[in-house]
Amino acid sequence: MTAGPGWPACTIAEADDMLTAKGAPFAMHDVRVNGHMVRAYVEAPENMRHVLDESRRFGDDIFLVYEEERISFEAHWRAANRFAHVLIERYGIRPGDRVALAMRNYPEWSASAFAIMAIGAVCVPLNAWEPGETLAAMLAKVGARVVIADGERRDRLRGRDHSAAVIVVRAAGEGATFEELVGPAGTWADLATEPAPFRPIAPDDTALIVFTSGTTGKAKAVPATHRAALTNLVHTQYRAARAALRRGEQWPPPPTVEQPAVLLPVPLFHVTGLHSALVPALARGHRLVLMYRWDIEKALEIVARERVQTLILVPTLVVQLIERIPEGGLPGLETVRLVTYGGAPATADLAAGVRSRFPGGAPAQGYGATETCSLVASNSHEDLLMRPGSVGTPVPCCEIRVVGEDGAAVGQGEAGELLIRGVQVFSGYWGEAEATAAVLDADGWYRTGDIVRVDEEGFLFVLDRKKDMIIRGGENIYCAEVEAAIAALPGVIECAVFGLPDRIMGEIVAATIVAHEGVVPDTRSVRSALKDKLPGFKLPERVMAGTAPLPRTATGKVLKGELRRAMMAQASITAGQDRSFPADSH
Repeated sequence: MTAGPGWPACTIAEADDMLTAKGAPFAMHDVRVNGHMVRAYVEAPENMRHVLDESRRFGDDIFLVYEEERISFEAHWRAANRFAHVLIERYGIRPGDRVALAMRNYPEWSASAFAIMAIGAVCVPLNAWEPGETLAAMLAKVGARVVIADGERRDRLRGRDHSAAVIVVRAAGEGATFEELVGPAGTWADLATEPAPFRPIAPDDTALIVFTSGTTGKAKAVPATHRAALTNLVHTQYRAARAALRRGEQWPPPPTVEQPAVLLPVPLFHVTGLHSALVPALARGHRLVLMYRWDIEKALEIVARERVQTLILVPTLVVQLIERIPEGGLPGLETVRLVTYGGAPATADLAAGVRSRFPGGAPAQGYGATETCSLVASNSHEDLLMRPGSVGTPVPCCEIRVVGEDGAAVGQGEAGELLIRGVQVFSGYWGEAEATAAVLDADGWYRTGDIVRVDEEGFLFVLDRKKDMIIRGGENIYCAEVEAAIAALPGVIECAVFGLPDRIMGEIVAATIVAHEGVVPDTRSVRSALKDKLPGFKLPERVMAGTAPLPRTATGKVLKGELRRAMMAQASITAGQDRSFPADSH
């Protein structure tokens, strides 16, 4: 796909006007949310129960594929409603109660999540890669009454301090199991057609609480309303709609005979997997293929077998596909029409790489945050190929400002911090007023911490991050958390953690340690000492130690840029070289 003759058929502004006009698919109106007047989509569903109930119209079409299991929309609806009855009748769950999920991408994840939200309770997805201590702290923080966990997470939580009742998925042992309460996935189609009791759910009631790491290293809980999450549902179609108009094609497109299939190897507990994959698939009748963990050869087999049209990935996985697939593609990949990625910085050559390996497909990139229910901006098709370094233009309903250190707006093309306001922006961290005030002002503007510039057509280019954060393969790692863990090790005086560029992972975790005489921490010893304190993806992959103090500014701030350059020079690290410690323990 290149910009052919006659492209673009319209400008960005013209396409936006056509798509958001009164009566158009993305028409908007003004609503008051959290005391602020913001724009909302006219056609967005009101709540998640509505999405679940409407999914029945797809009947026996397959909704979820997991290994050899194939679950229809009707079977999923029956399982979700059966489990909703269990939550109410056995566990006494009321509107507003928190119910957590801690498991791999099993079909039970989806049935549980929609059961929780359909009865007005709050679904709390937990990062399944976290250690037991962190999982228990998350449960305690939100006061979860029930947690649905797979065997591995159940074992991690055993003996930890939390008050949630545990329901186990796909594992034998003590306690109630999902299979006993609802039934194995293969039996869901035979469950009774008994809807869950009706409970009024307002658009601005809380539907979810999703955790994101904070700069203190402690997990922050981000509430999301039904309206916010379902605003993202509409967002997910916008970039394709605009690309079609820019190409001179109609939107919506003519109906297709073949059911669209989507491959999702990224976790459902991430906003990308949840808001931009699971919810759209249920709402639009798509077949969603889940993976237990990423395996590139298995992924290619699935694409061919399921005739997958859309891949939802993080940049790390896209790089691996580009390395594995030759230019011109491979037999069995002809059905792929869209390769979409987000959650981490992407190199500018990724879009062209996608195009050369999937001749019938197009690249698409999303930019957003947990605090914004996923998408803030998006770029795809010809626009992404023409501006491969841009994350795209803001989605409708999203206001942006770019400001300098003084808070005043910068000029067009100048660098500044990106501020966002809109119906999808969160109202504040759960129980953390101080942390909320640091990023959310009285007028509802969220400070992203990203330094951007905006070009003359409104395309955003992310230049840097103000937050002291590493994004490794789509996972946010706040340096303060790793620094605190290293600082507690015997013999350590001080340390600094920072990211090193890496072609596969985007960034890897590195640390410079100042230690007492005679103490010589190295990468292997530090990883070994921290393996029970941090999940595998947060462990340092490069360590440099010495006795000289860390370089600092006059105000005492560590000069991490100097440390990064010194480590790269010492180890001759360049993007793309092999790492001593590849991705592990999830």
